[in-house]
Amino acid sequence: MIEAIWITLLLAAVTTPVLLIIATPIAWWLAQKGSWIKDVVAAVVALPIVLPPTVLGFYLLVALGPNSPLMAVLQPFGVRTLAFTFTGLVIGSLVYSLPFAVQPIRNAFEAMGSRPMEVAATLRASKWDAFISVALPQARRGFLTAAILVFAHTIGEFGVVLMIGGSIPGQTEVISIRIYQAVEQLNWAEAHLISGGLMAFSFVVLMTMLIIDRRFSARTAGIRP
Repeated sequence: MIEAIWITLLLAAVTTPVLLIIATPIAWWLAQKGSWIKDVVAAVVALPIVLPPTVLGFYLLVALGPNSPLMAVLQPFGVRTLAFTFTGLVIGSLVYSLPFAVQPIRNAFEAMGSRPMEVAATLRASKWDAFISVALPQARRGFLTAAILVFAHTIGEFGVVLMIGGSIPGQTEVISIRIYQAVEQLNWAEAHLISGGLMAFSFVVLMTMLIIDRRFSARTAGIRP
């Protein structure tokens, strides 16, 4: 069980910062004035929310398996497959949790409006400088929410990680799969212990998000939280 907890925390710790980096330019682009192309991209990004995890996991398994075109490109470098590896788990988590990173950051950029960037432009700041010094600080609430959601969502993944990683102890066996195996083995004590821990973790995550929302709302209104 300790190994499963460690693999799960490591997966969440790797997925969260990488996904924030990937999601930021996507969220910024989607937050600008829309077009039908952006609607299509937004729908693709949000697809993991409504797509059954096993379906997503199946296609990831095919894409990362030894017979895929991607692996044909990587085989000269000694990579035959990424399925049933920790790297494969990370890739699956990045895809599965992408909307949970993009949407809060996009909402924060949209809530900021165009005025701060226009003011920065009048001060002769480049677009990059304005983005770094104005847009990112203004959207910090969205980044914090995204980080919490991605971390928590990765902790609770089951269908995708089971399909792409299996349950190799010490390599791809995460805590959600450990619960499933404990139930199969009629090990109710371990299943109760892990499930209770995840329930407590989920409650803490929700309370943290509510506190963050209240504090930011209070600051926006100009009152002491």
